[in-house]
Amino acid sequence: MKIAAIQMVSTPEVARNLAAARRLIAQAADGGAALVALPEYFCLMGLRDADKLGVAELPGDGPIQALLAAAAREFSLWVVGGTLPLRIAGDPGRVRNACCVFAPDGSLAARYDKIHLFGFDNGAERYDESLVLEAGSEPVALDLAPAGLRLGLSVCYDLRFPELYRALAADLIAVPSAFTHTTGKAHWELLLRARAIENQAYVIAPAQGGKHENGRRTWGHSMIVDPWGEVLACIETGEGVALAELRPERIAEVRRQLPALAHRRL
Repeated sequence: MKIAAIQMVSTPEVARNLAAARRLIAQAADGGAALVALPEYFCLMGLRDADKLGVAELPGDGPIQALLAAAAREFSLWVVGGTLPLRIAGDPGRVRNACCVFAPDGSLAARYDKIHLFGFDNGAERYDESLVLEAGSEPVALDLAPAGLRLGLSVCYDLRFPELYRALAADLIAVPSAFTHTTGKAHWELLLRARAIENQAYVIAPAQGGKHENGRRTWGHSMIVDPWGEVLACIETGEGVALAELRPERIAEVRRQLPALAHRRL
């Protein structure tokens, strides 16, 4: 099964980002991908955090979700839709940062709301996602038919919380992200490879990668990692598609040779 991590440098304009996402999904499909994953905030990197509120959609309705469903249906593949802002009933001042997965027939297969909200302040850079985001609370995984694989969902800052991935018990872990250049340079690849190794699972990590119109600089390095921690594909910066083959027999081989998951005691 070929999988693709799409890297973007998203803008403050939703229409431009949707056009870029569709073009890159088509490129991945041409490369033989059966599953593609978009980065966090693929649909909008606003000038202000509050810009998310203006483009937020109701669950199941809106141009962002329609684009994802249509692309999955048109290209007959699984689409892990990065993240998009979804409205919260009774709270116009915050949204959920939601990862929606669409099946090859265009139907919504799963939705995961980012649980861990990023906060960072080194004196020069400051981020606080909780100002406009409401945290999710439930881990989400789903079966990819007919491949017989379990896909676990997470988003960006979740990567720093290994207990979430134990709960997912997945064969393939998705980590759509928009890591800052500062934290990404220090920790991105290290954390991705650690999550792959300790869960003996493939990791697909599509990311934002470059200098955005809002002045933010994201780390990029979208990658696919195998269950032994080997980096199979990577796009360092700018738009691109990282393609790799997911082999279920490789998962079985690693888990058979080093049965760490079976050896767990806690």
